[in-house]
Amino acid sequence: MVMPEQCHPPSPGTAFPEGQVDSLLSIISSQRERFRARNQELEGENRMMQHTVHALQSELDNLRADNIKLYEKIKFLQSYPGRGGSRDDTEQRYSSQYEERLDPFSSFSRKERQRKYLSLSPWDKATLSMGRLILSNKTARTIAFFYTLFLHCLVFLVLYKTAWSESVGRDCAAYCAKKYADHIHRFHKDGDEGDMWQ
Repeated sequence: MVMPEQCHPPSPGTAFPEGQVDSLLSIISSQRERFRARNQELEGENRMMQHTVHALQSELDNLRADNIKLYEKIKFLQSYPGRGGSRDDTEQRYSSQYEERLDPFSSFSRKERQRKYLSLSPWDKATLSMGRLILSNKTARTIAFFYTLFLHCLVFLVLYKTAWSESVGRDCAAYCAKKYADHIHRFHKDGDEGDMWQ
C-alpha cells in the first residue's frame, strides 16, 4: 500500500521508472475495484434497507388502520347499555386517531354538545341523564310508560273522588236544607219557631 506522503504528484520534469508506474497502477486499480465492490455492496444493502423500511412502513400503516377500525368497533359495542367499561392505554392511544378520522362537522358538533352539557345546571344534567337512561333501554322505556300511565290514572281517580265527595256533600247539604225548609213549612206554619224546641 502506498502511503500518502509517498504519493506526491510528480513535477513536470521528473518521470517514474516503468516498474514503479505499473505497481502504482495495479495498486490504484485494485483499490478502485475494492471501493467499487464495497460501494456496490453498500448500495445493495441501502436498497434492501429502503425496501425493508417501505415494507415496514406500509405494514405499520395497515396495522394502524386496523387498530382504528377495531377501536371503532369497540366504541360501537360500548354504545350498547350495560356494556360500559374501563379504557386502557391502547384504547386511549387509538381514540385520538379514531376521532381525527371522523368528519370535522361531527367532531365540532360533539364539542358543542359537550360544551352545552357542561354549562347545564346539576338538575338539568340529572334530568338529561335520566332521559338518556330511559330512552336507551327497552325495559326502562316500558317501565316508564306504565309508570306514567299509572300516575295519570291515579291523579284522575283522586280528582274524581274529590269532585264526587264535594258533589255528594253539596247534594246532602241541599237535601238537608230542603227537608228542613219543608219541615218548618209543614209543622210551623205560624212562624212560631220557639215551640219547635219544646
